[in-house]
Amino acid sequence: MAPRRTPTPEPADLRQRILDTSRTLLDEQGVAALSLREVARRAGVTHQAPYHHFADRESILAELVTQGFDELTRRLAKANRMASSHSRLDMLVASACAYVGYALDQPGVFGIMFRPDSCDVTRFESAVLAGKRAHGELLELVRLIKGDPVDELLASVVWSQVHGLATLLLDGPLGQQLPSRAARLAFVRQAQLRFAQQVLAQVPGGPKA
Repeated sequence: MAPRRTPTPEPADLRQRILDTSRTLLDEQGVAALSLREVARRAGVTHQAPYHHFADRESILAELVTQGFDELTRRLAKANRMASSHSRLDMLVASACAYVGYALDQPGVFGIMFRPDSCDVTRFESAVLAGKRAHGELLELVRLIKGDPVDELLASVVWSQVHGLATLLLDGPLGQQLPSRAARLAFVRQAQLRFAQQVLAQVPGGPKA
């Protein structure tokens, strides 16, 4: 009788290893290439190992989306905290750089955070709440710019502008024209400076300019 093989012990950091591997796979090949089998292969574990922590592929994506929104929230909140010591103009530029900077640092995760066809976050409460926290920082930025009540339309305009910049830099012609991260962020600062000046021209008498 052949000796019974001893099961390979599960790595103590398996859950995080799966997430890190998935993040890298998203960066390199996009969401279409992500499968639990491929993640397991790259992570060096059995093809069943990911199921110890994640029910399915979308569960992995939802956790990455949650982490993505939490990191984006931290960056946006840092820009908002400038309100006590910087001008509204500086704060708007810093917020844009925070948003686009995250997209440049984590392109794979950023690419699924706002795409329900990639991950239906409504199935995952943690992802929904993380998204609301990030949106809350956007609303706080607009409140700091214009005062109460929060101008929801202006919030959508500001979001559309920075999200458009991020998308054009990641997947569009701006990225081809500006290959380095430093050049891209320099462009964002210039573009946001002009945009912010136009926005602030429409809100005289608000918080300090």
